[in-house]
Amino acid sequence: MMTAHDPLLAGGRAADQRPHAIVIGAGFGGLAAAVRLGARGYRVTVLEKLDQPGGRASQFKQDGFTFDAGPTIITAPFIFEELWELCGRKLSDDVSLVSLDPFYTVRFDDGREFRASANDAVMEAEIAKFSPDDVAGYRSYLLESERCFKAGFLGMIDKPYASIGSMIRVLPDLVMRRADRSVYRLVSKYIRNEQLRQALSFHPLFIGGNPMRSSGVLSLISYLEREYGVHYAKGGTHSLVQGLVKLIAGQGGTIRTGAEVEQITVHDGRATGVRLGNGERLPASVVVSNADAGWTYSRLLADHPRKRWTDRKIARAKYSMSLFVWYFGANRRYEHVPHHTVMMGPRFAGLLHDIFDTRHLAEDFSLYLYRPSASDPSMAPEGCDSFYVLAPVPNLDGETDWESMAEPYRRRIEAHLAATVLPGLKDHVVTSKVMTPTDFRDRLLSLKGAAFGIEPVITQLAWFRPHNASEEVKNLFLVGAGTHPGAGLPGVVSSARILDKVVPHASTVI
Repeated sequence: MMTAHDPLLAGGRAADQRPHAIVIGAGFGGLAAAVRLGARGYRVTVLEKLDQPGGRASQFKQDGFTFDAGPTIITAPFIFEELWELCGRKLSDDVSLVSLDPFYTVRFDDGREFRASANDAVMEAEIAKFSPDDVAGYRSYLLESERCFKAGFLGMIDKPYASIGSMIRVLPDLVMRRADRSVYRLVSKYIRNEQLRQALSFHPLFIGGNPMRSSGVLSLISYLEREYGVHYAKGGTHSLVQGLVKLIAGQGGTIRTGAEVEQITVHDGRATGVRLGNGERLPASVVVSNADAGWTYSRLLADHPRKRWTDRKIARAKYSMSLFVWYFGANRRYEHVPHHTVMMGPRFAGLLHDIFDTRHLAEDFSLYLYRPSASDPSMAPEGCDSFYVLAPVPNLDGETDWESMAEPYRRRIEAHLAATVLPGLKDHVVTSKVMTPTDFRDRLLSLKGAAFGIEPVITQLAWFRPHNASEEVKNLFLVGAGTHPGAGLPGVVSSARILDKVVPHASTVI
């Protein structure tokens, strides 16, 4: 199936003679890469295993409800705006973004709520509700978050780290920011109230990190949200995917769905194209992989000798947690429930230890509840609500048998939601679907079922991650969560921006 027009011209006219670039995977990283390659003069073919573009950001409809399968929080919209500008268009031409305020509500196990906002006065009032003595500390924390944003986002996010020298050059900034200190420890330096510490430090979970050991530089997320807001795309996050598909079509690019890549072909140390699962071979001047980085090296280059990213190194890397996601629709509306709710469990550090270290599926959980119909009634039938609820869980290095545990775990989550924020839920659910770590492994081809690839710890950032320009094969490039700068929409889209610095312009390709 092709979801964008084929650039080969019919009727005897000359075929498109631009150098060919193949992008493996139509997630946000792959689609952004395709736009940038098209802007640099390449004829682009995007190959997607699934039946629609989007990868983790796919969308499905069920019983009249619309569900975003993956990412739902949009920050740093300027990163997307730049892609539209490359095509002579505006993001608003194709996507309607709605600014959310509050960004989200953090609900603690005792029922207390903290509402995150871009308004400084509102935020300080929220801080004061929990601990008046922490307001001054919060102001100091926000200044440190801004410094981390300048060092870790503006200073690093769109730069390639192809040599140890490039890493050494940024070390002074990282040392100044005490990048070895965890986000939780950094927040704790300024904030004494434990619930506030959790509310200001949980963000690494959005990109697969453990707040107890993810680098404190990731506290930049607090400043990023405050400065650029948190947004929702009308029609769901997938509307951004549809907009990018439209841009690629306008450049003469092609997206082929149901096209699983089995091998990256290599000759004389250079990527020459791909072989699909059906045996079809597609030649290319440039290959960009948006597949999981571990999958790219261990499976797509399984027959190629590798010096750095060997099977042993890939297996020994630290991987993010996985996710359990329950998508459900209710035949009533819960008007008191906001667009985004983070529901903290009774434990914080202990639960994180279970998820990331012992990989034990605990009896308790923390949840993220997404209610897009709070802002967009089109996501559900009239008078109904569309939801998904997400629980961070151990990746498949744990021993959980998800075939037998999925339904009991779902029922525990349903009972908790009914007892807290969605009264009577069991009697109102009219459609339901679950996603477990095995789906991340089998459907999305993520090693160990890790939802965000390699974990963002200090020893696996920047130069220490798989490079954007492959160290193993020339003319092979990587984008997405598994390479620099990492997971999250700003990260994966910015990984494609790095291609402008490492992929030769099409005019120079022979």
